[in-house]
Amino acid sequence: MSDQQIVHTELKRCDLFKLAGRFDSSKAHEVESALWTAINANRYRFVLDMTAVEYISSGFLRVLVATQKEAKRFNRGDIYLAAPAQRIQDVLKLAGLDAMFKTFDTPEEAVGAW
Repeated sequence: MSDQQIVHTELKRCDLFKLAGRFDSSKAHEVESALWTAINANRYRFVLDMTAVEYISSGFLRVLVATQKEAKRFNRGDIYLAAPAQRIQDVLKLAGLDAMFKTFDTPEEAVGAW
């Protein structure tokens, strides 16, 4: 996944987005675009595999909150976070967003929760 930061796989019960690298404001926009493409295709259940995510910006957090809000409006959609590093969990907690997002130890657990 060197050049490709976002890999989207449409599964039966949810959409899996494998993310890798640093997600500053410009990369956050790419995640937003990918998630909204799925929403526009009437898909609202998302798992973000954050195993290889090194950094998230406030812009990325904004994307998560806005997209989750939209997803929850339809068919009990949501965003699950899979395998976020401790530093990512710390950022979520510091921003007061840790209670908003269900987190799982592995992508398989998150997908299975749907």
